[in-house]
Amino acid sequence: MPSALLRAIPKVDLLLGRAEAEPDLAAAPRVHLLSAVRRALDDLRRDILAGRLEAVPGPEDMLAAVRVRLAAETAPSLRPVVNATGVVLHTNLGRSVLGQAVAARVAEIAASYSNLEYDPRAGERGSRQAHVESLLTRLTGGAAALAVNNNAAALLLIMAAVCGGREVIISRGELVEIGDSFRLPEILAQGGAAPREVGTTNRTTLDDYAGAIVPGRSGGLLKVHPSNFRLIGYTGQPTVAELASLAAARGLPLICDVGSGALGLKMPGEPDLAEVIGAGADLVCFSGDKLLGGPQAGLVVGRADLVARLKAHPLARALRIDKLCLAALEATLRLHLDPDQARQDIPTLAMLKAEAEDLRARAEDLKTALAAAAPSLGLAVVEVEGQAGGGAAPEYPLRSWAVALTHPRHSAEGLEAALRQGETPVVGRIHRERLLLDVRTVRPGQFDLLVRAVAALEDLTGRE
Repeated sequence: MPSALLRAIPKVDLLLGRAEAEPDLAAAPRVHLLSAVRRALDDLRRDILAGRLEAVPGPEDMLAAVRVRLAAETAPSLRPVVNATGVVLHTNLGRSVLGQAVAARVAEIAASYSNLEYDPRAGERGSRQAHVESLLTRLTGGAAALAVNNNAAALLLIMAAVCGGREVIISRGELVEIGDSFRLPEILAQGGAAPREVGTTNRTTLDDYAGAIVPGRSGGLLKVHPSNFRLIGYTGQPTVAELASLAAARGLPLICDVGSGALGLKMPGEPDLAEVIGAGADLVCFSGDKLLGGPQAGLVVGRADLVARLKAHPLARALRIDKLCLAALEATLRLHLDPDQARQDIPTLAMLKAEAEDLRARAEDLKTALAAAAPSLGLAVVEVEGQAGGGAAPEYPLRSWAVALTHPRHSAEGLEAALRQGETPVVGRIHRERLLLDVRTVRPGQFDLLVRAVAALEDLTGRE
């Protein structure tokens, strides 16, 4: 039976000819239409082999399948998503959201030539770092600064330019994996530095660091924020100030990778950038798209002579930040000059600092709108716990509110899958057999999108 059905599948040229006779399909670029035809036939072939079909669909059904495939073929792959998970810095969903003013600045630079590496006053070549360096130094207290494309790149560059060919001394408990299988020892090795582990997993003393220093062989001390990893109980680590004093006495740089990069945002367990610099760290690196609330970037602040070595290293060009990220970073840093404005106009900070009662009111408003759009769904406003995300303060949940969805005939998993597969994907989370839509991370302008997505879900469940 499958063999007969497979022989009955129309040829590519035949189905393509039929598609080209349809005005709506013929308007598409031929390369996309041909791909859609082939994919529709591949789908048909798989369904036959899996025993899901007893007959080959007719011409109209095949053209409908081509239309579905063509829509997928021509739609942008990267598209907006409604984040209803309650995780503010959701790595899979792009981490920080840029505010309207910052996004407008990026669009302005993207649509025009710019003075990226040109000094109009002097009439000569300039440095792209000049657009953000003074802002970074003013905000953190560092003497000089550099921006590259992400924090792993920043650490790689530091290792290559400052510690390359020598050992970098690090506590055994800080040799972490920082996500997506990127392990710290491997990054250090790629930078040409050999990790010299000291102490134990849970306790490392200043004497452990001091005892590992060998003149000519040691290239620096490295302290790394553990991101999502935490040790509790019988633990101990020297402070930044203690390590800085030891490093200075032995003529070595103290390098601190603080990860998320909190700037005036007091979050438990997250070191403040200015405080780390003030404690004596020689180089501090951090991410731009986490607690800073900007674009993806790796930022380094610290001693002018060391930053100069980073800028002069060949890897600096390979890892440099691009003009669009640079525009977003500059605009974000300018907002940080006024802390009150930053908390209002940087979405990441606004979401992290949102008051629970305000979130409850938003959840009630969302429930009312959803009830009108999807009367068959069970809806309840519930108190939930969200997360900062991005490795920031993982042991400190954020008190929040959500709308919980249930359906008498469909599981929470089914509702979740239908919402994330819609025209505008809505990503929630499942807890105790209910689909939760946490309003903390739903942007104000996305409420209508969310309601329309749930209305489409109502149509789907109603047909079934």
